[in-house]
Amino acid sequence: MSAIISEFDVVVIGGGHAGIEACHAAWKMGVKTAMITMDLKAIGRMSCNPAVGGVSKGQIVRDIDALGGLMGLLTDKAGIQFRMLNMSKGPAVWGPRAQCDMNYYSEIAGDTLASLFGLSLIQGELAAFARLPDNRLELTLLNGDRYLTKSVVITSGTFLASKMFTGHNTSFGGRVGESSADKLSECLAQAGVRLRRLKTGTPSRLDPSTLDFDQCTVQHGDDIPWPFSDRHQNPLHNEGVCWITRTNLKTHDILRSGFKDSPMFSGKIKGRGPRYCPSIEDKINRFGDKDGHQLFLEPETRDIGRVYVNGFSSSLPAEIQLAALHTIQGLEHAHILQIGYAVEYDAVDATQLFPTFECRDVPGLYFAGQVCGTSGYEEAAGQGLMAGINAALKVKGEPPFILGRSESYIGVMVDDLVNFLLDEPYRMFTSRAEYRLFLRSDNADTRLKAKARAIGMIDDEDWNLWQTRETQI
Repeated sequence: MSAIISEFDVVVIGGGHAGIEACHAAWKMGVKTAMITMDLKAIGRMSCNPAVGGVSKGQIVRDIDALGGLMGLLTDKAGIQFRMLNMSKGPAVWGPRAQCDMNYYSEIAGDTLASLFGLSLIQGELAAFARLPDNRLELTLLNGDRYLTKSVVITSGTFLASKMFTGHNTSFGGRVGESSADKLSECLAQAGVRLRRLKTGTPSRLDPSTLDFDQCTVQHGDDIPWPFSDRHQNPLHNEGVCWITRTNLKTHDILRSGFKDSPMFSGKIKGRGPRYCPSIEDKINRFGDKDGHQLFLEPETRDIGRVYVNGFSSSLPAEIQLAALHTIQGLEHAHILQIGYAVEYDAVDATQLFPTFECRDVPGLYFAGQVCGTSGYEEAAGQGLMAGINAALKVKGEPPFILGRSESYIGVMVDDLVNFLLDEPYRMFTSRAEYRLFLRSDNADTRLKAKARAIGMIDDEDWNLWQTRETQI
């Protein structure tokens, strides 16, 4: 058995959006922190659509920024198109959204964490954990390396015992080209943590040189872009464009011809998917009376290296996906660079967690992100922030930090997750927030900045800048 390599106060497992916020928050709270992730180059990788925000989701990002988190800052730097959604309605339900350069987002997320003095970034896969007599947790990686920690935050996303499906083809992994974390799933089950199977999916990515954008409707960013963060003065890049097209009855007929080979309809996939973000085959099956469904063609990077087909998530056979895409206006000659697929994975039952995201039956063990049964980068980041803060507060012997439903969209999400057993991936909506008239994206700082300052998440510079802005208002 190898010797203990190092000891920490908080160790975060996973480098996705929840992991980034958990790691940064714990470090900012002044405790000795480490991140362990399977690939350090994949920190902040956008597994699905290359965008942040939207209605209610944008409010979460603004809340994260007001609480001293990173997602707003990263989005403003990596954004290529900024839009405020829902502006035909009242400001309480406006939703800021940014199309991002996904590669640059990941790059600056990793660079930001690497720049934090004293934060340890470790490449490896957690295989097991065990409690010691002094209540610390011993973490053992797949390669045998061992670490000690007072608390651990699991932000494993869709990687626990995960499988990917395209038609009859099945492979193990939580994202294309990346392996599944099977040992950790087994360890959690052995520790008595209740798990359930969920499902998500992603659409094909297309070669932009094979698309006829002239046949699509162009969608530009706002004339005056709204930033996600008030903590910087850098100009926003808003030159990116998206395009809109639609499916048609011929598209639907081709998709139906592949239903017999669908891993979702055949029962091969057991997990429940997000009802409000269905696959294209699920849309066709559930809404057979519709003659078309809107699709958004979104650039994944500033140089438009690949195009993400938002609204066309699918696990149908590759040949069916391609034939269906070729019936869509502007996509008649589309070349697929990455085929769409579904992912089935283990998630924890979040009702076994405290509002701090600590497991009720395993002290010192926290969860955050999609592993808690949610969907979306924003929901994951909000949970990661709260889990990192509370793991650090517990190490420091200080009271927990819990936001109420009347204070923040994050508070609504936390309360929903830990109190209601959900049978599908959770997604935030403005309708979930009974105090939504007060939880606007433009008053997040007023609602939350002082609370974050009180626990050490807002430094003197940010606090003084905000007070200056408040005085000017």
